Amino acid sequence: MSAVVEPQHLRRRAQQLRWYHTMDLGAGLTTRGTTDPSVFVPRLRLPELTGKQVLDVGAWDGYFSFEAERRGAARVVATDSYSWGGPGWGSKAGFELAREALGSRVEDVHVDVMELDPRRLGRFDVVLFLGGMYHMRDPVGALERVASVTRDLLIVETEVGMLLTRRPAAAFYPGDELGGDPSNWWAPNPAAVVGMLRTVGFRQADVVWKRGLPRRVAGWVRNKSRGRSDMSLLEAMQRFRFVFHARR
Repeated sequence: MSAVVEPQHLRRRAQQLRWYHTMDLGAGLTTRGTTDPSVFVPRLRLPELTGKQVLDVGAWDGYFSFEAERRGAARVVATDSYSWGGPGWGSKAGFELAREALGSRVEDVHVDVMELDPRRLGRFDVVLFLGGMYHMRDPVGALERVASVTRDLLIVETEVGMLLTRRPAAAFYPGDELGGDPSNWWAPNPAAVVGMLRTVGFRQADVVWKRGLPRRVAGWVRNKSRGRSDMSLLEAMQRFRFVFHARR
C-alpha cells in the first residue's frame, strides 16, 4: 500500500482530526493518537493471514484492519457504530482518511456489535474483537453475535478482573468506576471469558497473552485487604488486559 494523496494536503487534514490510533500513513506522516496499537500486535498472536478473510469488530481508526491487509489478508471488513456515528469518542473520518492515504481496499460496514449477522456480512476466517467486550452491557449476547460471523478463529482482547477468584466471575461497574468511563461495564475473570466463549459455541478457548499479579504480590494484597471495608487496592491490582483465542 502507498500514499495516494498529496503529503501536505494529507497532513493538514490529519491534523484537524481527533485520533485514537497512532499509525504511519506514509509520506512521513504519523497520526497523533492517544494509544500506539503497534505495541499490542505481538500480544495478539496473529496467525498467518495470507489469503484469509478478516473482520475487525469495533475498528475505530482502523489500525488493525489495515494491519491485517498489510499481512496479506485477501479481504478485510471493518465494522463500527459507537465510534463512527454513535455516542462514542470519535468519528469515522480518521478511518476514511487513513484508508485513502494508504490506498487500502479495506471495506467498511456501519453496524452495531449486537446487529452482526452472517446473512448480511458473511462469515470470516479470523475475527478481531479488540477492546470491545467490556463495553458490552450484555457480553454473552455480544459474543454470540460475534461468534455468528466467525468461521474459524476469534481473537478477543479485553479487560479482565477478579483475578484472585478461581471460579468464573465478573466485576460489574454501573457507573464510571472502570477507568472513569461510563461505557465500561464488565471485567470478567479469565475463567468467565473462557466459559462465555464456550457457551456461544467455540470448542476451544485459551488465554494466549496475559499480565497478572505475581503470586507473592497477590498474597500480600489479599492479606492487606482482609478485614477492610476499603477494597480499592485489591480491586485496582486485579485489573489487567488479556488476549484470548477461540476456535470453532
